[in-house]
Amino acid sequence: MSQLRATFAMANCLPVLAGLLFGGLMLLAGPPALIMGVVGLMVAVAVLARPARGFLLFCLIAPFVPWTTVTIGIRMTVSEALLALTWAGVVLQRLMGRMPPVEHGPTERAMLRLMAWSIVPLVAGQLMVHEAGNGPVNWLRWLLNISTLFLVPLLTPTPALRQRMMDCLVIGFSAMLALSLGVFIKSHDARAMIPVLSSLHYAHPEALLDIFTAMADRMASPWVHPNSTGGALLLAVPLAMFYGITQKGWRRALCLFVALGGSAGIVFSGSRGALLCLAALVIWLAYRRVPLAGRALLIGALLSATMLVAYPPARERLMSLTQGSQDASTSVRFDEYRNFHRAVERYPLGMGFKIETPATGSGLFGISNLWLNYWYKLGLPGMLFFMALTRAWWREVRLTGDLSRMDGSMALRVGSVGAMLAALLTGFIDHYFSFTQVLISFFWLTMAISLQASRPLPQVMAPGGQPKI
Repeated sequence: MSQLRATFAMANCLPVLAGLLFGGLMLLAGPPALIMGVVGLMVAVAVLARPARGFLLFCLIAPFVPWTTVTIGIRMTVSEALLALTWAGVVLQRLMGRMPPVEHGPTERAMLRLMAWSIVPLVAGQLMVHEAGNGPVNWLRWLLNISTLFLVPLLTPTPALRQRMMDCLVIGFSAMLALSLGVFIKSHDARAMIPVLSSLHYAHPEALLDIFTAMADRMASPWVHPNSTGGALLLAVPLAMFYGITQKGWRRALCLFVALGGSAGIVFSGSRGALLCLAALVIWLAYRRVPLAGRALLIGALLSATMLVAYPPARERLMSLTQGSQDASTSVRFDEYRNFHRAVERYPLGMGFKIETPATGSGLFGISNLWLNYWYKLGLPGMLFFMALTRAWWREVRLTGDLSRMDGSMALRVGSVGAMLAALLTGFIDHYFSFTQVLISFFWLTMAISLQASRPLPQVMAPGGQPKI
């Protein structure tokens, strides 16, 4: 009886506390803060009740504005805030017994081993890196980003939920491409994107100015750096192209826009690695006689040639590959490889999460290589754990046999596996799929989609049948 009274007393106090909170916001910050507070509270309650809503919001917002920030005690991206809120909802629903457990496969177990090892370089970096930084916070952000590998099977266990997830991703990337290509067509100067991103509460405006000024003739986007733009689109284009094969109406139209617009965006961003790896992927798919791959190869070659002719900066950027060590970015990569041994000698257990590579003022270089960057940050065991993880993934998703039958599951499997192979191929010339916040969440999300499409649908469903959103 006393517990019941306490529950009723708490329920009666909640309106009073909410009134005090919103009244304080109204007095201190005015109507805009009050509206944002009410909206934020409504979103939080909705996500805590149905965690899948938070994950779908992430899939919708993160492709469009990945680094829009919000201050909740600390300043963090909206994308990561949604992932944190989603996990809070998962924990709450688990405690209430409303969410059945999901059995982990070999790839997820390999990820858990990588996450466990990361504690060692976290501690070592805190002790060995003598620069200001917050290692534990950066480590938690990294865990949030890679956790999409677990959220996909947990929150999208049915074909209907998987379709909603893909719809959100396609809509998000469509919005990003509409903004990026629109600004680029209106003004070929990347600096025209700065006011747009400032209005979206992007942090570090001085960094935006430096990047867009140094690369003014390359297409700007909400992913800021052209190589990050190329990396994001390298994942989006194969996913959208093969998801659209089995769709009709507006879904097929949006998928076609992402596939064609994303390919154009890779060219205009000047991301040479993304362009070459996308071309290699299409050639491989045509070799495997995947439906429409040969046609896509021909159309892509014609469109790419047309765009390169029409936009000389992109052509010059691609032709710089033939200059070898005379090209500035290529020369830097050679210097990074020559000096990499110094970095791993100084940080034998990895540099950890206190700061980003390379440590400023240390005389060390970074490294433009996916696997070696894992060695740099997490030590040699960290790189080996990552290699074991990708090996476990490939053994689960390896495309064998006849690929000519393109039903929904097979199309999504081919698209996601192809996107992952292209992303891993870029790892030989760049490192952005290792620790770049939010971008890596899409890397691991794409891996999770490929695993889900390669495995049989779970037989055990939540009570009441298909989960509600």
